[in-house]
Amino acid sequence: MQIMKQAAWVALAAVLATTPAISHAETKAQKEKRLHWWTDARLGMFIHWGVYSVPAGEWNGNTGYGEWIRESAHIPVQTYEKFRDQFNPVKFNADSWVKMAHDAGMKYIVITTKHHDGFDMFRTKQNTDWNIGATPYKKDVMTQMAAACKKYGLKMCWYHSIMDWHNPDYFPRRTWEAANRPPTQTDLAKFNDYLHKQVTELLTNYGPIGLMWFDGQWESSWNDKYGQELYDLCRKLQPNVIVNNRVGATGKIGDYSTPEQYIPPTGIPGVDWETCMTMNDNWGYNSHDKNFKSSETLIRNIVDIASKGGNYLLNIGPRSDGTFPPESVQRLKDIGKWMGTNGDSIYDTKASVFTNLTWGKSTTRREGGKTMLYLHVFNWPSNGKLVVPGLGNTPRYANLLSTGKRLKVKKTESDVIITLPKTAPDKICTTVALEVNGAPIVYEAPKIEALSDMLVTSVPVTLESGSKDMQVRYTTDGTSPNTKSTLYTKPFDVTETTTVTAASFYKGRRVSAGVVKTFTKTTPWPANGVFVGLRPALRYIEYKGSFEKLPDFDTLRGGGDLVTTDSIEIPMNGGVPAENVARRYMGPFTVPDDAVYVFSLTSDDGSKLWIDGKLVIDNDGLHASTTKTGAVPLAKGVHNIDLGWFNGTGGSALSLSHAKLGEGNQPIKWFHLGQK
Repeated sequence: MQIMKQAAWVALAAVLATTPAISHAETKAQKEKRLHWWTDARLGMFIHWGVYSVPAGEWNGNTGYGEWIRESAHIPVQTYEKFRDQFNPVKFNADSWVKMAHDAGMKYIVITTKHHDGFDMFRTKQNTDWNIGATPYKKDVMTQMAAACKKYGLKMCWYHSIMDWHNPDYFPRRTWEAANRPPTQTDLAKFNDYLHKQVTELLTNYGPIGLMWFDGQWESSWNDKYGQELYDLCRKLQPNVIVNNRVGATGKIGDYSTPEQYIPPTGIPGVDWETCMTMNDNWGYNSHDKNFKSSETLIRNIVDIASKGGNYLLNIGPRSDGTFPPESVQRLKDIGKWMGTNGDSIYDTKASVFTNLTWGKSTTRREGGKTMLYLHVFNWPSNGKLVVPGLGNTPRYANLLSTGKRLKVKKTESDVIITLPKTAPDKICTTVALEVNGAPIVYEAPKIEALSDMLVTSVPVTLESGSKDMQVRYTTDGTSPNTKSTLYTKPFDVTETTTVTAASFYKGRRVSAGVVKTFTKTTPWPANGVFVGLRPALRYIEYKGSFEKLPDFDTLRGGGDLVTTDSIEIPMNGGVPAENVARRYMGPFTVPDDAVYVFSLTSDDGSKLWIDGKLVIDNDGLHASTTKTGAVPLAKGVHNIDLGWFNGTGGSALSLSHAKLGEGNQPIKWFHLGQK
């Protein structure tokens, strides 16, 4: 994955987001010590700044561009180089920038030393005519930032792109500029040497650096061997430096994972991670982009991420004169006001011990024989009672973090109940500090699991207890379980539309909230009519073009010939077909029985699956190989598939499989026209 164009990423590729990274040879304790400042920090500032701020998102009358403007607008390198002479940030003040980050409660800053356009925001000996020293401004931005971070006690960190659209030795080149910049005269070994020398400068000339944030590693020329060498260089030059997992091609090298533009629904258990996110839609400055997230959204994102054990790296795109957009400045002030009151509930905390809180989020801090639970209330209870579900500990006290005012707290059989003021002191998020004796004991609600919440004939249902010491009781009539409800002992079948409600019981008393899941009996989609002809049914048309999302195939012209095939499958990183291509597959297939069928669609980049004209799976967008599933009820017989897929640059993958509910994956049986 990459810091991409504005349409771009709502999710990081699964391998980058969830794969534990392989770090330099060290014990777990040594790594935890090295990362300690960062895992305690929870909040950092990302800064995307370069010559792309000069056009401010606009080119030839179009206004949807950001830091990818050279690639997105197909600007020739000689034309793009003219931005260098227009880049003169006379209003840049590193002290002001870092103070804004400090006052917002941020503990580290990651700034672009070089983005994909290859322009260096520091004075490098490796590239004397395409760096900040060659601009009218001339001064080294990174020297000033490092000094200001030292003054305010923030960690200075570097972003550095592996991909480089300017360096003559980097490949692959952009396909649209092949005529003017032929890809034959490139030398990746020479570029790799250049890259190492620049990283050496960054880790030698500016004092202690907190972390190296690499990016642009997804193109086919980069691999894990190069990534490991680069990681080792960083750790050799500064043994305590932290390196993200985009240093290698697969996400397996580095110290932490990097979900982009989204917050993992349950965090990434067992893995250190950091969500990077824009304030508006762009990373670099776009004067037309006013779609800023509200202060409420940003503050609640901070809380949500901390409650899942992650860090939040929040981006600013400065203007070409060296100032922050006023919308960003205001949001930083709002964040700082909230963090000034509630920072103790974010810094140096661990993830929530609860899996589901209806009113907000929580973070945790152990202190000797006690535990502090910080309860972040988004939805103020109308009855004034804050219910902390399934907490087995004896509470010591509760208070409002903002004022220290003590609150009445009561332990019930299954919950802790805190009496709140009538109105929320902070409408965005009020924090209640609840201290309890000992390590947290939480009686988890059970899980209701099934292959689908739809059924045609029946679906097996499994109830999973939150602990082996607890029993699960359930009902199927919509009532809340009690000690007389059915005791769960084994999976059971649901054959009609049914609402299952389950709760956990411990030593004869209910200790959890109820969980509810409704299973709906549905009529299968009818099979299609008779087909005529004697040719194989599955066919596709291929289109060339630069795509960021799936095109509307009905409007495309100039596609290739209609190709007959036996399967929908392109091996991951198989090199076939070429980059910048889209395909539309269409054809009838058969299913043997009336049943619910689960389809699995894997693609790199985006894809969508329609069955009988209805969208079943949306796996669109630029991303690495990602699998999504969809369940549909189908009647026995013939149905139609319409599948769209595209690949931008880098590796490619596409596969489709299906399974009858309760059975394993099976190859799709393509119906040949003329067969019955």
